[in-house]
Amino acid sequence: MLTRRTLAAALIAAIAMPSLAAAQATTPSAATIERRLEAAPRVKLRPNERVTIREFKRRPDLRRMARSIDIQSINFAFGSAAISRSQYDKIENIADALRRILHRDPGARVLIEGHTDAVGSVQSNQSLSEQRAASLKRTLVREFGVPSYGLETVGYGEEFLLVPTQNENWQNRRVTLRRFDDFIR
Repeated sequence: MLTRRTLAAALIAAIAMPSLAAAQATTPSAATIERRLEAAPRVKLRPNERVTIREFKRRPDLRRMARSIDIQSINFAFGSAAISRSQYDKIENIADALRRILHRDPGARVLIEGHTDAVGSVQSNQSLSEQRAASLKRTLVREFGVPSYGLETVGYGEEFLLVPTQNENWQNRRVTLRRFDDFIR
């Protein structure tokens, strides 16, 4: 049975927590994305410490040091990598930031990482994350004119969960933009 105190606490918690729809609908502004990807590098590698793109993708220690921003607002249908036109206003923020960064610094490189939650098999989540990252890159290039030379993709499936759960969790279904030109040869 609910007491007044329990009911009041539940009401306060519901008001204080953003709704799932509101949290998913919030896309960082182009300026925020730009600021995060152009911040001073956390680490400066010497030339002999730099790695190939392939190695960077495989090394979580290096990726954690790179400038990055999680984008949790792009909504994909369950089990799909297709990006609907209804998502384009969100992607426009990403595209604006990337175009400006690449215009100012043609040597800039951004990795689009695809992530899934842990629902489904490891293999299907891996494939889906790769397809979602590639789908975002394709949309950025074809629909928004972001130069393809500045973008790489990779999928990590359920390997790097933000919320450690085997259940469905929207926070784990995301893309991460990671600036990696400071790390490659």
